[in-house]
Amino acid sequence: MEKNKTYHEQKSIEYTKKLRMYLAELPQYVTTFFRGIEPNTQPRTRLAYAIDLKVFFEWLRQANPLFKDKSVKEITLDDLEHVETFDLEEYMEYLKLRESDDGLDITNSDAAIKRKMSALRGLYGYLFKNEMIATNPSVKVNMPKLHEKAIIRLDTDEIVKFLDTVDSGAENMTDRQRKAHEQNRVRDLALMTLLLGTGIRVTECVGLNLNDVDMKNSRIKVTRKGGYEAFVYFGEEVAGSLKPYLEQRAGISDIVFGHEDALFISSQKRRICVRSVEKLVKNYARQVTVSKKITPHKLRSTYGTALYRETGDIYLVADVLGHKDVNTTRKHYAALEDERRRLAKDAVKLREDFDK
Repeated sequence: MEKNKTYHEQKSIEYTKKLRMYLAELPQYVTTFFRGIEPNTQPRTRLAYAIDLKVFFEWLRQANPLFKDKSVKEITLDDLEHVETFDLEEYMEYLKLRESDDGLDITNSDAAIKRKMSALRGLYGYLFKNEMIATNPSVKVNMPKLHEKAIIRLDTDEIVKFLDTVDSGAENMTDRQRKAHEQNRVRDLALMTLLLGTGIRVTECVGLNLNDVDMKNSRIKVTRKGGYEAFVYFGEEVAGSLKPYLEQRAGISDIVFGHEDALFISSQKRRICVRSVEKLVKNYARQVTVSKKITPHKLRSTYGTALYRETGDIYLVADVLGHKDVNTTRKHYAALEDERRRLAKDAVKLREDFDK
């Protein structure tokens, strides 16, 4: 990681380098497609598209006798025009269960299949729009229907127990685990309280630098999805956990070059990564509940639920969580909106003595 580059800038460089590696193995017109969508997509999204498209082209080469003697890079636009709707439906069936290069079974949920098909639709749509192909069979494919999932979140008593566990440690820890916990206790409590007290994404959290924390105005500056910056405000509990960590953070020396500005530092003296935070959340949550799979995103849902129940303002929740479209927020918290509507039936009295 180069000095003076933010976490998000460095991740962008990393994704771009990986994207170029994938594009080197794909047909040239795919590179043209990625150049076309570049202004309106993020590097991480483009990399995911490239990975998904490589799976499609590999399948096409292996499943269709017409392409068996060709490499992926040699598959032409004319070849794509010979692909029909039922071929793409067969590809969707393949995605449900496929074998990796090392012989392992790979399964995909309906949501994952829909994402992979979205990448393919994007490619076909771009090529068709720019008259590089004459037909677009992808528009005739029925996409998987996704079912709404219940919001998984910590209940109020579970939040208390979760933070108590972060603060005090689990009861069944070994001496080695307890020593490691004590070394990271202040950091972990600040990190978990920040996630629960602001609803920020885990990528936004690990990307925080020291100068993004404004204790005077009780706010942090985060880089949202899409690359724009926003201020997120926090309350006294978050401030109370951040303050001792900032004092401890000031005393950490020998930080790996390029990570000196990071707010949250790992035991390896570098910026803590997303996977490490996910593991921390999982380990602490395991002490609180075994019936719920708690992730950093579930802590975000916990905050969003609490904020909506407290304010009843779906637009505020959308703004604080960084949702560009309020319908995204409404979709996630539809059950809570229904709950509030049900309560509304008794909120207005037409005749005070009606039930007397």
